[in-house]
Amino acid sequence: MAPPPVATTASLADILLRENVLSPTKIGELQAEAQRAHETLDHIIEQSGAVREEDLLRAKSALYNLPAIDLFGKIVRAEILNIIPPELAENYRMVAFNRAGDEVAIAMVDPTNFQALEAVEYLARKHNLRIKYYLTAEASLKYVLRQYESLSAEVEEALKGAEAGAAKQLGAVEISEKGLEEVVKTAPVSKIVSVVLRHAVEGKASDVHIEPVGNETRIRYRIDGILHTSLTLPKHVHSALVARIKVLSNLKIDETRVPQDGRFRMVIDGRNIDYRVSTLPLISNEKVVMRILDTSSELITLEHLGFEGKNMEVMQEAVTRSHGMFLITGPTGSGKSTTLYALLNILNEEGVNIITLEDPVEYYMTGVNQSQVNPDVGLTFAAGLRSILRQDPDIIMVGEVRDNETAALGVHAALTGHIVLSTLHTNDAIGAIPRLIDMKIEPFLIASSLNVVMAQRLVRRVCQHCKRELPMPKEMESLVVEGLHGLARDRLPKDVKLTPPLRIWQGQGCARCENSGYKGRVAISEVLEITEGMKKIIVAGGDLMENIHTEFVTQGMFSMKQDGIIKALRGLTTVEEVLDATRA
Repeated sequence: MAPPPVATTASLADILLRENVLSPTKIGELQAEAQRAHETLDHIIEQSGAVREEDLLRAKSALYNLPAIDLFGKIVRAEILNIIPPELAENYRMVAFNRAGDEVAIAMVDPTNFQALEAVEYLARKHNLRIKYYLTAEASLKYVLRQYESLSAEVEEALKGAEAGAAKQLGAVEISEKGLEEVVKTAPVSKIVSVVLRHAVEGKASDVHIEPVGNETRIRYRIDGILHTSLTLPKHVHSALVARIKVLSNLKIDETRVPQDGRFRMVIDGRNIDYRVSTLPLISNEKVVMRILDTSSELITLEHLGFEGKNMEVMQEAVTRSHGMFLITGPTGSGKSTTLYALLNILNEEGVNIITLEDPVEYYMTGVNQSQVNPDVGLTFAAGLRSILRQDPDIIMVGEVRDNETAALGVHAALTGHIVLSTLHTNDAIGAIPRLIDMKIEPFLIASSLNVVMAQRLVRRVCQHCKRELPMPKEMESLVVEGLHGLARDRLPKDVKLTPPLRIWQGQGCARCENSGYKGRVAISEVLEITEGMKKIIVAGGDLMENIHTEFVTQGMFSMKQDGIIKALRGLTTVEEVLDATRA
């Protein structure tokens, strides 16, 4: 039997420093964070996201003198997988993935978990097995853990508990508040809902759609902005499925004629997950959409979102001023709220009073006073903002400027010594100025109160594990050159070359990206800084849009399309994604 893993005398930080994965400066920053959090440096390094998963695995492999294994794409036979029961595998973060004779290969995430090691040794003695230990990454482990039960297999198992006739009766049950509520708590549909929600979180879905289609109920997950059908169920369970979700959300289960909104929370893999629920009556049944909000997830930094260079410099400088308004624009689903939280994270210090007014609260931030609008009791954005100004705030975050009153109050707050962060629905940064004028804000007040307007979109990232470099098609070259027209070559990042032949990156499809070629998303943006020249243009009026655009170019900023094309040329996304996201 292989001896349990033993760490070398070096630390994880030492190895990452030696391999040039982390700089001494970054190590110092993480060390300071470790002291503040009363945690070990190695723990903070693992939790910070500052190191790529592959680099971290390689460093831990050297630290514990264990071979590393990548389990993505590996299908494990059931008899090998079940050597370790699913409950133990989930609890101790380990799986059996191979067997040769009486030697079993075990992959672990944390080789210092001595309870896990004891459990493995016990199983080995009980079944006369020899153990060979490997180290794997958390995401790699989850890929194999999902093989214990697939989504369809779990749902099928849940449906076995009800005969077809009983299930049909359940779908057509006489609705009564207590009666149906008791049924859906005990019926197999309760298990179905639980399984669907858990798989959505594991698959990093942002939304779950449950909708009647013909004689079926279709369940779709939105992953990286794209809807994928994950499961179809018999239509006779649809009513009970909707009723179960209504019970969880504390909605009226006997009201099927009008839309309803609710919310509930579940704990999945030790994380608090909020589900924001919306029901909509269709011709014959109700559709349910659930937005997934992982309130316990680590806040994403501006760097992780994809901001860099001058764009990020202007944003960081703007939020650290003594007062003024910072607006983020873009359509629904463009990542505006996530960027707002990243900015708040920069500003969140003990010496300031930060108050937010949101709809809804998507992430919980320690040290920030977060309030949620409730129009039913008169707590609108405007009413809430008026109250916030009496709470001695330094920094105010308003989820959205929706009306004239909210806009006026936000401008007033920015003029009276507060930092105000908010969002606005316009297509680009330049369009925010005429939009505020349409909201009856005087141009001289806009010029005095506004610091920065930033517009953004989210595009899918090329999967970093299966991407390949390819020659760019000629027709695409012309689109790229046209998109970068007017941009001085000396302003391009050093790793971007525009000399033919141009190259692009494309994902070939692998197990990590579900064969889509994309994994995750990255922001593309344009930042309009309200300089002295811009203030004069706003106050003067006239041909506002054209003059603002001329000043924007003079500032030396990238347009959103240019920012996206540069990211495509660097292999972060594809030209097709950028053109699709930025088309008018």
